[in-house]
Amino acid sequence: MYKIGVIGDRDSVQGFTALGLTTFAVSDADEAKDILRSPEAAEYAVLFITEQLAAECEHAIALHRYNRTPAVILIPGKDGSLGIGLSNVGKRVEKAVGSNILGD
Repeated sequence: MYKIGVIGDRDSVQGFTALGLTTFAVSDADEAKDILRSPEAAEYAVLFITEQLAAECEHAIALHRYNRTPAVILIPGKDGSLGIGLSNVGKRVEKAVGSNILGD
């Protein structure tokens, strides 16, 4: 059975524990990269990561882009959204549909 995990700073991830998700409270991008690169990452169907960390972990996230699991999904952190997650969705929709139907 696959699990769902959330990677981010302590304040951003602590609420997800109440939902039964595995949380990884990290203090810097290197810790997040270690989690993303670990063999255990494949045990997760989905790994949510805050946009703030994702901006510093692009290469580690790219390692999962063509794998079945985990799907790495960007979420806003405690400081709000950087717009990276929505931008990535827009790019993928444009690639699939041929036009940016979501707008800017």
